[in-house]
Amino acid sequence: EEQLGPDSEKALEATYSVICVTEMSEGEKIEKLRALVERMMAALGEENIVTLDMLNTLGEVLRQNEEFEEARKVWERCLAGRVKVQGEDHKNTLMTVLNLGNVYYGLEDYEKALEYYERALKGYEKTLGKTHPDTLHTVMNIAAAYHVGLKDYGKADEELYQRALEGYEAQ
Repeated sequence: EEQLGPDSEKALEATYSVICVTEMSEGEKIEKLRALVERMMAALGEENIVTLDMLNTLGEVLRQNEEFEEARKVWERCLAGRVKVQGEDHKNTLMTVLNLGNVYYGLEDYEKALEYYERALKGYEKTLGKTHPDTLHTVMNIAAAYHVGLKDYGKADEELYQRALEGYEAQ
């Protein structure tokens, strides 16, 4: 930090590591991550890969703490940056799309969750193939949205779960 400055990329990454290993409440962790994200945006910019990774991490911590609405806002911001910097079909962009599906699932907006899951699935199939674990994981998320959320057991069980099972067995 002394050589590079407190807001250098390396110093900010080190701050994140300290947050991760320091014992604190989830509320404290969220507040520290929020503050770190703001520092990163100011110092590195909103289109910096490390900043985008930190936005993604903050979104995940918020989702895990069932702060779905705030997680949604964080991930929408992250997605806009990822699309601009890394492209629509980059694995990190697709992960953020999937995360948005997960947050809508948590909000019990299953139709919206499906929109994001299907967008992620198209990207994963295009870039990783139909039997890649990330693709199959996304198929399972779609099946869960149909099964749990929309009560469309036929689509979930007969088509999607079967597809995922066959893909996993082929590996």
